[in-house]
Amino acid sequence: MKDQKKYIALVVEDEPPLAYAIKTKLEKMGFDAVTTRTVEQASAYMEDIGGFDFVWLDHYLIGQQTGLDFVEKLKASGKWKDIPIFVVSNTASSQRVQSYLDLGVTKYYTKSNFRLDAIIDDIRKYLEDHEK
Repeated sequence: MKDQKKYIALVVEDEPPLAYAIKTKLEKMGFDAVTTRTVEQASAYMEDIGGFDFVWLDHYLIGQQTGLDFVEKLKASGKWKDIPIFVVSNTASSQRVQSYLDLGVTKYYTKSNFRLDAIIDDIRKYLEDHEK
């Protein structure tokens, strides 16, 4: 059996219990994960730590900026514009989803429609299918 690559996630989620659950589930499923609560903190981690294979992003975050602001920042960056971004949010209005898709996110999930393990499996499949 081939060893699975250990992907590293930047999880941007402001609800501590949910961030903990996501991080724990990712790690149980063979990923590494770093959690952040704000766009400012996530931006700093991208610059200081780097090396993330993908971003798990909520829309509503504490602080002044939303997930959309973070996506705009990443997509405007030469360094991070190609990182896969998976938005996992409670809000599923067609306008909000379309805003993210127009900015180039990889996929948008509505939390109530998917189990964590199904989202993680889908992300793994995407990453494996798009390895360089």
